[in-house]
Amino acid sequence: MNTRKTQRVFLVDGARTPFLKARSGPGPFTPVDLAVQCGRPLLARQPFDRAAFDLVILGCVNVIADEMNPARVAGLRLGLPEETVAFSTQINCGSGMQSIDTAYRYIRSGDHQMILAGGTEALSHAPLTLRSSAVEWFGRMNAAKGPLDQAKAMAGLRPEFFKPVVGLERGLTDPITSLSMGQTAEVLAHRFGIDRKTADTYAMQSHHRLAAAHTEGRLKEEMMPAFDRDGTVYDQDTGLRPDSDLDGLSKPKPVFEPPYGKVTAGNSSQITDGASWCILASEKAVELHGLKPLAEITDSEWAGLDPSIMGLGPVLSTTPILQRHNLNNEDIDLWELNEAFAAQVLSCLAAWNDDDFCREVLGYDTAFGRIDRDKLNVDGGAISLGHPVGTSGNRIVLHLANAMKQRGGKRGIATECIGGGLGGAMLLEAV
Repeated sequence: MNTRKTQRVFLVDGARTPFLKARSGPGPFTPVDLAVQCGRPLLARQPFDRAAFDLVILGCVNVIADEMNPARVAGLRLGLPEETVAFSTQINCGSGMQSIDTAYRYIRSGDHQMILAGGTEALSHAPLTLRSSAVEWFGRMNAAKGPLDQAKAMAGLRPEFFKPVVGLERGLTDPITSLSMGQTAEVLAHRFGIDRKTADTYAMQSHHRLAAAHTEGRLKEEMMPAFDRDGTVYDQDTGLRPDSDLDGLSKPKPVFEPPYGKVTAGNSSQITDGASWCILASEKAVELHGLKPLAEITDSEWAGLDPSIMGLGPVLSTTPILQRHNLNNEDIDLWELNEAFAAQVLSCLAAWNDDDFCREVLGYDTAFGRIDRDKLNVDGGAISLGHPVGTSGNRIVLHLANAMKQRGGKRGIATECIGGGLGGAMLLEAV
């Protein structure tokens, strides 16, 4: 039996790139490029040598062919010793949070003292895939022997073989339910009565809050500028629309359930490129290197649920943490709930405030209660920032730690829904 005393785990620093909205083609950075862009200045401001890291863990969903195991490629490009082990994680939208959680558990157990944990995603570089019929045709052509067989195979050529499918489009459709992620948000909007105007109002607020965070300098320690090979500087989240209003948000048509659906391009997260890193350290490492932690990670939880209602993942993963620590609504000072869709976030809030749901699903006697919107995503979220899938879980943990420090919060929850019917959550406490 393991009798070692568990170690405290601290988030001591972190950084992210600006999130760059995907346009009509591949963006200026690959997933590893993005990780390196924010990783270099982050490591440069540390008082310890890169060899102090025991491990590198990096979440990434759409790994490109030239960067297999992006954690290892990024680690070497960041100047970590060749002996530093690095591995990548993939749990869809939870990949960046999974890297933190894995590091948290390694350090807590005493196996490691300091870990670099991140997430990166370049959705603009998502691969194009061939249709199954085209792959079969290329196989027949490759197997053909002699001119006659080749001619017979060539006769099967069809124009649609040359029209590729964006891999991301297929990845955003659940293979079990055949529902797209947007359709799962529509399911929740129907279940909890979220109307279009309410969803649009939430989206508008996300843009306004992010704009204020930029203007007031609340992101300056967290967000590192990125420089492409042509010398262009990216120092803002390019999906931000500070002038968003209800009139403009009311114009886009429902994407997934026309004409009466509630989910539109305007109240959904944006397809985006970006990376984020967090440095996790034990109490021993903090003392050794004279570090000043942002926050302490005190608990984490993962949950599984029906993929058709995957947007409730934050409710099912967060609630066990709250129950373990006997925390009620008033005990949480700040919430970071990843904004996959406005209707999805609002449905989570409605579920926590629903007597029947809380009693039948969560085991409470009555509703957990209404979460104060002034404590939720105080500097905007994925609707205004974008949702680089492998990165978002890492970003929300990092931003929660920074926001708690800036606002004097004692406890915070970072949580997200995960495609495939999962949810992840972490509890942070002020040092």
